[in-house]
Amino acid sequence: MQANGPLTPEPGSTIDIDLTGVAPKVHQILNNNVVVSLDEGKSERILMGRGLGFKLRRGDKVDVSKVEKTFVLDVGKRGAWERDLLGDTPYEVIAAATAGVEAAEIEMGRSLGRSILIAVIDHLQFLLQRLDQGLPIVSTMMPELRILYPDEWRAGTTMLNAMKTSLGQEIPDEEHVFLAMHILNATQAEPAANTSLLFTRVHQVVEVVEDALQRSHQTVPDRTSADYARFVMHVRFMIQRMSEGAMLKGDNSALFDVASKSYPTSHTMALRVNDMAERDWSVTLTEEELLYLIVHIERLSHVKSK
Repeated sequence: MQANGPLTPEPGSTIDIDLTGVAPKVHQILNNNVVVSLDEGKSERILMGRGLGFKLRRGDKVDVSKVEKTFVLDVGKRGAWERDLLGDTPYEVIAAATAGVEAAEIEMGRSLGRSILIAVIDHLQFLLQRLDQGLPIVSTMMPELRILYPDEWRAGTTMLNAMKTSLGQEIPDEEHVFLAMHILNATQAEPAANTSLLFTRVHQVVEVVEDALQRSHQTVPDRTSADYARFVMHVRFMIQRMSEGAMLKGDNSALFDVASKSYPTSHTMALRVNDMAERDWSVTLTEEELLYLIVHIERLSHVKSK
């Protein structure tokens, strides 16, 4: 971790600061590894490094050769929460999260922005506490994430492996899904809430269909198959059309009737998706949308898990 970059970053920035020729003074000591100084604009700047704050007092100059990472705090309650988190978190966890974010940025070929480091530190610290206490870990594979966002999926795996190496301990492999979601929130142009809502709804539809397939066919589809990928992508665009009020419409009633009679099980599964959409999202699928959904589910029902 090197200290370089702009001298006065935005609040909340995780971009490193150029400390060349600068001897910042200690404003507050959070622990032996994390201290607070004030920049020229009087914003609180976090300086992190192993043993950085050892034996220092308020007003002392910081040895910049020990500074491994810098962070300018947000203002208000958010900034106070960030300060508390960095002060309470063991430096090994901060270092592991930093290594993970940097590895993911290399994988993505871009900066992941100013907020992901704090989010990953918080996530990793909570996870390690639960592991130490022997408490159950919430896990999910979310295979549709790999199809919809392959770059973020790979970067999440890269981040997880880097954190394992830094910590020198195992972390459940399923954690790469949650890390990929952090990366996804950092990389999407649209608000994180919109991306999260879209993915959540896609996941809900996929779960309904997979559960129905498992009950009716006593198996789950091959999640690495082309038909599975086509199904997930279709659901994604279907959800987007629903959200935009632009669902498919046409004069295909005859085809819908044929598909319903030819594929009664898939028709029933499509109706379950429609029931969920009406109940949870106050949206009713058109016959055209149901028709294409039936076709994709029918294809999926013949793709067995390897």
